[in-house]
Amino acid sequence: MPRYLLLLLFTLALLGCTPQPQSYQLEEIQQRGVIRVGTLLGPTTYFLDQEREAGLEYALAKRFADQLGVELEMVPRYNVDHLFTLLEQGEVDLLAAGLDRTPQRSERYRFTPPYQEIAQRVVYRQGSRDRPRVLAELDDELVVVAGSSHHEELLAIADEYPDLQWRATTEHDASELLQLVMAGEIAYTIADSNILDVHRRFYPDISVAFTFRDDVDVAWVFPQGNDSSVYALAIQFLGELRQSGELDQLIDRHFGHIEDFNYVDTSLFIDAVETVLPRYRPMFETHAGSLDWRLLAAISYQESHWNPRAKSPTGVRGMMMLTLPTAKAMGVTSRLNPEQSIRGGARYFEQMLERIPARIQSPDRIWFALAAYNIGFGHLEDARILTQRQGADPDRWIDVRKRLPLLRQKKYYRETRFGFARGDEPVRYVGNIRRYYDTLVWLDDRGRIPQASFEIDLPALAEDEAE
Repeated sequence: MPRYLLLLLFTLALLGCTPQPQSYQLEEIQQRGVIRVGTLLGPTTYFLDQEREAGLEYALAKRFADQLGVELEMVPRYNVDHLFTLLEQGEVDLLAAGLDRTPQRSERYRFTPPYQEIAQRVVYRQGSRDRPRVLAELDDELVVVAGSSHHEELLAIADEYPDLQWRATTEHDASELLQLVMAGEIAYTIADSNILDVHRRFYPDISVAFTFRDDVDVAWVFPQGNDSSVYALAIQFLGELRQSGELDQLIDRHFGHIEDFNYVDTSLFIDAVETVLPRYRPMFETHAGSLDWRLLAAISYQESHWNPRAKSPTGVRGMMMLTLPTAKAMGVTSRLNPEQSIRGGARYFEQMLERIPARIQSPDRIWFALAAYNIGFGHLEDARILTQRQGADPDRWIDVRKRLPLLRQKKYYRETRFGFARGDEPVRYVGNIRRYYDTLVWLDDRGRIPQASFEIDLPALAEDEAE
């Protein structure tokens, strides 16, 4: 935060020292009624989610366009060099593509103060070789995206590593290079930490060798020139977004749940998707109701690992781990019956969603409902009240998430209505489900969730419970 503020103040000071900026770009955008934003296609920047535009860069650019009172046109490309060509030719007004400042780029373009910080890692496939610790220990070819900052940095240090085998490719983007590493077609690549975190949910065998560059600032890019009309507004916009806490909320929505990577858990989950989920997928689809069946399946995996006979020490049972009172309220006569459990769990979760205040929009609304499903609505409300008392926003999951663990501490829970709670558990619970859900969506979109090839033996699982 202090480093960001220093950069912001320095940039504003530079703007103040320059002659009165021209306003042609802003006037042109307003007359056009559209701001054109160049971006890269990818899971961390811009993509289509069920035919809707999504991604962190889209979310940021949409808010900026709304502030300017114009429509947003995202102009996606696969190649970094193509993006800079668009900017130089005036075909886009700015670039929002997860780009970082390099000495070469700074000579040709203007960067806003950073809105995100990442690291760059050298990665390889686990088990394919011994782990290298530095560039000099790479025993095979390193492949990076042509025109990327990784490419520029390797060019800058080439004289220091004359024996290093590496090349830059225009045929693949960063995501595809990670897939090639997994396929064993290339030995190493360099990945930005946010891209790596996303892909390790699907490719858990991608391993980090070492950090290539740390504390890398990501920013928007503008053309050089005397016209600072839109550039200055972008700096102001990003500063206000950070100051209000909305920037942290947006980053958390996209990346907050993926930083904690567990190799064993991820591998077991992907294996269960292939071997266990096909038995129950029709039930999740049938009883999802207003929910996404994949979210319902993710909840069930977190609860029981899709084990219809699961039982906890506290007495909750079945696929959705329902308490006996909840099961009865949902019309479930046997919690061991997977279909009844899934149907009851779906209806109970829908009730939690309905109880969340209408002003709270998704996805925060879903995450609050998940926390309530785990810890109870009363304890969630206690945490929201505590959040408000501490001057944070009780309608933002990122703020409430920080206060939920305080319900373990007497000095906090004695002032609440429902008292002590293991508030750290719903934080982990929600994070796990978000990861499982994202993985299910990715696998389902690519047709990698098998269909059931047999019928589950329901009578054997529908036996009466011994309560």
